[in-house]
Amino acid sequence: MKVIQEKLPDSQVGLEIEVPADISKQTYEQTLRKYMKTTNIPGFRKGKVPRQILVQQLGATRLKAAALEELVQTVIDKAIAQEKIEALGNYQLRSGFESLIEEFEPGKSLTISASVDVPPQAELKQYKNLSVKAEEATYKAERITETLESYQQNLASLVPVEDRPAQEEDVAVVDFVGKIVENDKEPEEFEGGSASEFQVEIKEGRFIPGFVEGIVGMELGQTKDVEVSFPDEYPQADLAGKPAIFSITLNDLKERELPDLDDDLAQEISEFETLEELKQSLEERFQKEAKDITQANTEKALLDELITHLEVEIPKTLLQREVDHIVTQTVMQLSNQGIDINKFLTKELVENMRENAKPEATERLRRTLALGEVAKQESISVEQEAVSARMKEMMEEVDNPANIDQDRLKQVVNEDLLKEQILTWLAENATVQLVPEGSLSQEEESETLAAIADNEAE
Repeated sequence: MKVIQEKLPDSQVGLEIEVPADISKQTYEQTLRKYMKTTNIPGFRKGKVPRQILVQQLGATRLKAAALEELVQTVIDKAIAQEKIEALGNYQLRSGFESLIEEFEPGKSLTISASVDVPPQAELKQYKNLSVKAEEATYKAERITETLESYQQNLASLVPVEDRPAQEEDVAVVDFVGKIVENDKEPEEFEGGSASEFQVEIKEGRFIPGFVEGIVGMELGQTKDVEVSFPDEYPQADLAGKPAIFSITLNDLKERELPDLDDDLAQEISEFETLEELKQSLEERFQKEAKDITQANTEKALLDELITHLEVEIPKTLLQREVDHIVTQTVMQLSNQGIDINKFLTKELVENMRENAKPEATERLRRTLALGEVAKQESISVEQEAVSARMKEMMEEVDNPANIDQDRLKQVVNEDLLKEQILTWLAENATVQLVPEGSLSQEEESETLAAIADNEAE
């Protein structure tokens, strides 16, 4: 079978296939025989319908279309196999099916034009000696103190306060009645604006702005009017932005009593016997976090720089698959959060999700293709011993190993290890300048502001 290939944009290959006359006739005859065996026509037994009657009943165009559909699928599959083309997804006809029906004459040759997506040919203009900046995360010793204080707060006891007024960080139990104040009208109570024995922590940001601040200084049993304003973005639209008065009565007052920072606390909140052991563990954890963040920043900087040197045309089939993967991940995350996806997952929403996922899908594919090209050029591969060792580690941490798809796990581990090796190679063959945390984001912000100023000047 004669096939002419043509390189097309978007990582496609065009195929011009010349179908011999005998193949076109053979396919048409096979289609007729199939219909003659299966079609019920009054007055004739199944399988005994004369050819002419069948054509009259079903129509010549319908039979030609059925034969052509079979012919197109068969010859394109054969052409792809014959030319050893690594096709992605299904073929697309380059001319309309209707025009092919008009051209199709059983017993005569036919030319079919189609296209198929093929794996993209990535080209990296540069991947060695990249020069990047990455923010360096630093270990901060004060995080240990902050964490220990957080542990103390979590284990704190509430004890009654009787000999002083309310102050910040206390926990108050109050009755209150709220009224909306509008112009010269008499203040009116509103739905949900009253409560009894309401417990609130006297801390900035709790409840409506100004409410808890108004409790500060109150004595037990005291009633006080506190003026507030509902925020403009308050969820209850009929209250948003409106002034109000709350009549607050302080019924009870408690303060937090923190446990001592000692070995007993360490034993209660961790597996360690002493406070010093806990501190040492926290120090090691925070140092590792800083190191991991710095490494992640470096890898991101290298990848971002690498793909600027990538030239590739991404086929639609690959893009659609990656979009599907992202949408599926999103839906699964929502489902795992307890959201009933069947209630809101409309066809329109899914289409919007797919459209919004395209930029991320494109970026993911570009990163994957760029890394793959580095691996190809530098012959970077993963030793199966390393894959087995990583799989063993992961399986030891799983509750139900029998439920794990070993083939899928092996694939994921292999991909992860390969990516790690490629990124390590890139880092070893690049110039990486570590800069203070936040400096790059400030630099980007300055560049953005400068660009805006230039545009305004123009």
